[in-house]
Amino acid sequence: MLKQALQNPALRKRARQFGRLVRHSAVTARIGESHKPVLVSDGDMGLTFIGHATFFLQVGGENVIIDPNFARWLFVLKRLRQPGVKIPDLPPVDLVLITHAHFDHLHRPSLRALVQHTKRHRGSAPTIVVPGQVFDLVSDLGFRDVVELNWWSSYRHRDLTITHVPSRHWGARVLRDAHRGYGGYVLRGGKHSVYHAGDTAYFSGFREIGMRLAPQVALLPIGAYNPETFRNVHTNPADATRAFLDLKSRWMVPMHYGTFRLSHEPIDEPLQLLEKEALAAGITERVLVLDEGITKTFLALTISWAKIFCRRRFYA
Repeated sequence: MLKQALQNPALRKRARQFGRLVRHSAVTARIGESHKPVLVSDGDMGLTFIGHATFFLQVGGENVIIDPNFARWLFVLKRLRQPGVKIPDLPPVDLVLITHAHFDHLHRPSLRALVQHTKRHRGSAPTIVVPGQVFDLVSDLGFRDVVELNWWSSYRHRDLTITHVPSRHWGARVLRDAHRGYGGYVLRGGKHSVYHAGDTAYFSGFREIGMRLAPQVALLPIGAYNPETFRNVHTNPADATRAFLDLKSRWMVPMHYGTFRLSHEPIDEPLQLLEKEALAAGITERVLVLDEGITKTFLALTISWAKIFCRRRFYA
């Protein structure tokens, strides 16, 4: 079987391309620094970008981590930017959300470390929310409860409502478990709502998510789009801009770029292209590029610009 694979020109080409990614990651210096997140007041919402698709979200009185990945290496791919927050600097976590089972989004060592951290500080473990058919991948990690959701179903945790929404991606962990679910989440607590898209290509479902749930803030992926075939499952900056317009959200926060080199576009290209797309669409002032580890606070009624600790890196 291995001999036949090596004789396949397409597979050999993919192997060479992946080898270039590995070599580039290995020789690239890891940059960035970690910070302690700012804890927000009751009724406000805090959003802290940790890197890749990982966010620490304070909303509805709950501490939430989405797609936690604090790994220094993703198998043979080196992490190129430090996690914006270290696990010991987090407060106890109430909820963990996983968008799908891919290794860069469901990172078991990070999940186990979050459980241990929360139990040390509060005595009880957090609850984890996962797509359908992902229970077995997290059930042995020590979580208090494992909640599985299908598309458009919701889970209420005290004053926070979490709705699992569709995406255009796939959920297999390995080659033969394509039955696993995948998607994004819309979280609503008090006057705040935020949408985390997970991994996705552009699809008509963005419009439906916006119409049904009207998220205030949209966390949208902008990287891993080269070669062109990757756009079958990922959005490039133009796709993400179009998705944001479909959603009709107030703010867009880009993610899924710059942390792990998963594809062949230059590492700085996604933000550069997003700047151009935002300018062309007239939404420049609504795109918030967050530095890793720097908390952005949304007040209960509006945004406190004095508390926006993000540097809009492409506005210089």
